[in-house]
Amino acid sequence: MKIAGYISSTSKKSDAPGNPVFASGNKIISRDKIISKGKKNRNTQKSIFFYLRKDWQLYILLLVPIAFALIFKYGSMFGIIVAFKDYKILKGFSGSEWAGLEVFQKVFHMRDFGKSVRNTLLLNSLTLILGFPFPILLALLLNEVKNKYFKKVTQTLLYLPHFLSFVIIGAIAYQIFGLANGVVNNLIEAAGHARIPFLQEDNHWLVTYVLINVWQTMGWGTIIYLAAITSVSTELYEAATVDGAGRLAKCIHVTLPCIKSTIVILLIMNLGKIMGGSFESVNALMNVATTEYTNTIPVLVYRLGLSNGKYSEATAIGLFQSIVGLVLVIGSDLFAKKLGEEGIF
Repeated sequence: MKIAGYISSTSKKSDAPGNPVFASGNKIISRDKIISKGKKNRNTQKSIFFYLRKDWQLYILLLVPIAFALIFKYGSMFGIIVAFKDYKILKGFSGSEWAGLEVFQKVFHMRDFGKSVRNTLLLNSLTLILGFPFPILLALLLNEVKNKYFKKVTQTLLYLPHFLSFVIIGAIAYQIFGLANGVVNNLIEAAGHARIPFLQEDNHWLVTYVLINVWQTMGWGTIIYLAAITSVSTELYEAATVDGAGRLAKCIHVTLPCIKSTIVILLIMNLGKIMGGSFESVNALMNVATTEYTNTIPVLVYRLGLSNGKYSEATAIGLFQSIVGLVLVIGSDLFAKKLGEEGIF
C-alpha cells in the first residue's frame, strides 16, 4: 500500500526484530533513524543560555581575566595616539598638537636609546638561551619521580620563586651575593680566596642577573611541559620497553618527540618577548657601581615617562617594542612552519 504525507499502521514493515520501518511516500524510514534525528534536533536547539545556566560558576570565574584583558590590554590601546602627538598632560588628547613621526625620530636619535636596545637584547637573549632548556629538563626529571609525596614537595619548592616579588628576590640576592656581608662571599673568604663582586661589577652582575632570572622562572615553566607529557600514550613507552630502551632512551626517543610541538610554540612566544624585559628585575638588582648593562628599554621608558614626564617619547618606545615583538613572533612562526612544525597561527 502506498501512503503519502502520514504514517499508517498498515504500512509498518520490519527489517529487523524490534526495529520497524515506516513508509512515507516512496521512502522507507526506520524507527531508530527517526528517534536519533529527533534527539539531534533537540541537542542543536540548546541555546547559549542552557550552557550559561549549567556552568555559571565557571563563567563567573572567567569574567575576571576577560575584564583584565579588555581594560588593560585592549582599552589602553587608545593611548597609542600619544606616540604621534606632542602630548601635554594639561591639554589632553584633543588639545595636544599632532607631531606624526617626529617623536620616533627624536627617540631614535637619543643617546641612551641604542644602548638600551643593545642591553635589552643581550639580557633577554642570554636569559632565553640559558633559561629555556631548564623547564624542559626539570619536567623530564619530575616525570620520572615515582614517589608522589616527594614529587609534590619538589614541585612546590620549584614553583615558589615565581610568586615572589622581585623586590624580595633582589633583597635576598644582596644578602647572599653582597660584596661586604654576603653569605657566599663570607664562605669564599673563609676558604682563603678573595671576595667576588657578584653585584658590584658589570660582567659579574650580568652573569648573576641571568642566573637569578633562570632560577626564578624555571619552576613555573615546567607546568605546561608536564601537562604535555601526561598526554603521551603509555603504549609508546611500553613499546620502547619491549625494544630494550631505558629511561634516558625513552626521554630522548619518546617523550621529547611527542612534546616537540609544545616546545616550538613556547619558543616562538618567548622570542616575541625578547625586546620586552622586566623593569622590576633590573631595578631590584641595579646599583651605582653597575651601569653598563642596567640601562634597558623598560628602565628608559620609566625614566622618560614617569621621572621626566615625556609621555610621547615613552609611548613611542613602547610601541616600537610591541612592533618588534610582533615581527619576531610572526617571523619565527613562519620559520617553524617551513621546518614542518605547526606554529601558533
